[in-house]
Amino acid sequence: MPEDETPVLRILVTGANSGLGFAICCRLIDEFLHTRPPPNTLALVITTRDERKSADTEQRLLDHLKRTCKRTGASTYSGQRAMDMDRIKIDREILDLTSLVSVKELSNRLLESRSHMNAILLNAGIGGWVAIDWWHAIYKVITDLPQAVTYPPFKIAARGRTTRRQLKIIGSTGKPTKEEPPLGEVFCANVLGHYMLAHYLIPLFIESRQRGRIIWISSLEAYAAEFSMRDWQGLASDSPYEASKRLTDVLALTSKSPATSPYTKQYFDGQRQNTRGASHNKDSTNEDDQLSFPTMHLCQPGVCATSIFPLPFLLQVAMVVAMYLARWMGSIWHPCDPYKGACAPVWLALASQQTIDHLEMDGGPGKWGSATDVFGHERVERTEVEGWGWSGRVGEMRGPSRARKRGAKNLTREQREQFDVLGRDCWAQMEGIRQDWETRLEEVNA
Repeated sequence: MPEDETPVLRILVTGANSGLGFAICCRLIDEFLHTRPPPNTLALVITTRDERKSADTEQRLLDHLKRTCKRTGASTYSGQRAMDMDRIKIDREILDLTSLVSVKELSNRLLESRSHMNAILLNAGIGGWVAIDWWHAIYKVITDLPQAVTYPPFKIAARGRTTRRQLKIIGSTGKPTKEEPPLGEVFCANVLGHYMLAHYLIPLFIESRQRGRIIWISSLEAYAAEFSMRDWQGLASDSPYEASKRLTDVLALTSKSPATSPYTKQYFDGQRQNTRGASHNKDSTNEDDQLSFPTMHLCQPGVCATSIFPLPFLLQVAMVVAMYLARWMGSIWHPCDPYKGACAPVWLALASQQTIDHLEMDGGPGKWGSATDVFGHERVERTEVEGWGWSGRVGEMRGPSRARKRGAKNLTREQREQFDVLGRDCWAQMEGIRQDWETRLEEVNA
């Protein structure tokens, strides 16, 4: 059996109940059945915020599985159809990423199950937008439609929103006994909750005895100008979503950098002692053990019609029409359909380890995007990142000019060095807040 294939491939997807998350689950099912022969089985762990959404999502995925089996050659042989359906297992879990207690509770349940983990797709999140600057939006769409619907500058977000209190510790006075630092709502949902979840689950990656994948799902709107280390949670920002996605990009792309190694070692190595088996002791240097630590990868789904920014029906239709017009005008970043937008995330989850190693070790770590041609045929393309370029290599040019944001400049050596420094600072901050909150959670046995 090839190195990267196991009898049971276990993949966790957060935010699976709608939009891109649901499309990722559907595409995982389809591509797994198409590329992995029996007896390989896909164990799909889906997370939603409540039991009602969880049950509804499971049923819709089972309905999708039935339709998929009918469309394939299995439709002519009922035994084969039943066999294919048995190769997909769906496990439901509840997760609220704005609650670190919920993150810890899910982690505990999964760790207690002793099931390995091969990949997690960190998809769930919130936008934090509350309105649109309509005059600005109309002007930009009329004068520069492709850029306006690829990098929209007219969304208005609420500033300073924080999560509810995380720990409800009540003393004899009837008041919380310990003060908590504020947590930005968008930051917690999009970054910190996922960051801590992936850390807690590292023992399950080690259990797989293969190199697992932590797949961050970012956005084209990860603007460098919207992120500042002085406000790294985005609490004072008018664009907390964009700031959170910039932080996501920096963390993922510098996860293998020597500059961040003091912090990434803490993050990846700190959970080794929780893994069962004597071979996984803290001082182990076994080569197989080292290979089993997961690696971080980064992708973005392009521009898809989802409900992350709710709009009235007619405006939703107008938005979709504008997306298709942008694609027909040459934009490669408009899959429009979430199923097509799931192309890059699913590719990262299912591609062979040899393919990933060749592209990311030989070609440099990248932000992999779901792209399409004018007819909607999807493919995976590298995405340019401010301060990183396409692969972290100075002077390298990839892809057509229409794939670049207007005004983008070629990567310089100084910018590349500054990106590593930014990565080091971001990892230091994230490790600090992770350790602080782990201590707080342990104090109340969360």
